[in-house]
Amino acid sequence: MNLALTAFALLTGLLTGAFFKFLGVPIPAPPELPGVMGIVGIYLGYKVVDAMGWSVDLLSALGLAG
Repeated sequence: MNLALTAFALLTGLLTGAFFKFLGVPIPAPPELPGVMGIVGIYLGYKVVDAMGWSVDLLSALGLAG
């Protein structure tokens, strides 16, 4: 993991959130902790399946592969 990239992403998110609040518009993210934890769960689930090497070719499974 690139720490500098992660710090830059956090800073960008903080500035964007502050800008949205300054303009008085809703943020394009869950505004409460349970919603944020749902997003964290999605990310962790993705990483677990990736680490396990599991995958499905959805187009082939649906008979749509060319």
